[in-house]
Amino acid sequence: MHFDPGKPPFAPGDPIILKIGGSLTRQPETLLPILDIVNRGSRPLAVVAGGGAFADAVRVAQTRIGFADRTAHRMAILAMHQNALMMSSVASSLTPLESLGDIHTALAQGGKAIWLPLKECESDREIPASWEATSDAIAARLAERLSGLPLVLVKSRGAMGQHNDPLKLAAENMIDPVAAQILERTNLPFTIIEMRQKLQLSGLLGALETVDAAGRA
Repeated sequence: MHFDPGKPPFAPGDPIILKIGGSLTRQPETLLPILDIVNRGSRPLAVVAGGGAFADAVRVAQTRIGFADRTAHRMAILAMHQNALMMSSVASSLTPLESLGDIHTALAQGGKAIWLPLKECESDREIPASWEATSDAIAARLAERLSGLPLVLVKSRGAMGQHNDPLKLAAENMIDPVAAQILERTNLPFTIIEMRQKLQLSGLLGALETVDAAGRA
C-alpha cells in the first residue's frame, strides 16, 4: 500500500522506518540537510542507512579477489554499519541500536534510532546473501519485522511514473527485487521521497523549519 507523504494513513506521532539511500552519502551537500531534518523531527523513527561508497568498495574488492557472495553480503551490511555510525555522529538524536527489541522499545518511548543490522540480518533467512538484496530490502524487512511499520525511502531520484507497484519500481531500478517481493508480499505502506523534496520530508517527520518556494531547506 503506497501512501501520500502529505496525507499518511497513520497518526502524526506514529513511528516509521526511514531508509536513507547510500548514494546520498556521496553528496554531503544533500545528506547534511536531510540529517538536520531528521535530527529536528518529532516523529519516532528507525533509520536504515545505505552502504554507499563503502558498499561500492566491497563490489570492487569482490570483482578483483573473487570471494563468495555470502562474504560480500556480510561486508556490505558492515558498510551500512559504517554509514549508520557516521550519520548518528552528525544527527545526535539518532541512537545506534542492533536488536529489534531495543529498536521497538526506543520507538515505543518516542525515540529515534539508527539500525546496525549485521546481527539481526545474519539470522534472517528471508534476506538472500546476494547483491539482489540491498539496503532497500533490509529496510523493508525491518519494517515487516516491526509489525508492519510504514516505510519511507529517501532516494537520489524519484520514480518515473506515479504508480505504486513494487514490481514496476524494481523494473525501474528504483528498489531492489527482494525489496519489491517483500513489499508485494506484506502490503506494507511505503513511499519514495526524492532527495530534493525537503518540504515533504519535513512535514512527514514533524520538523519545523522555514523553506523557500522551491522547497529547499
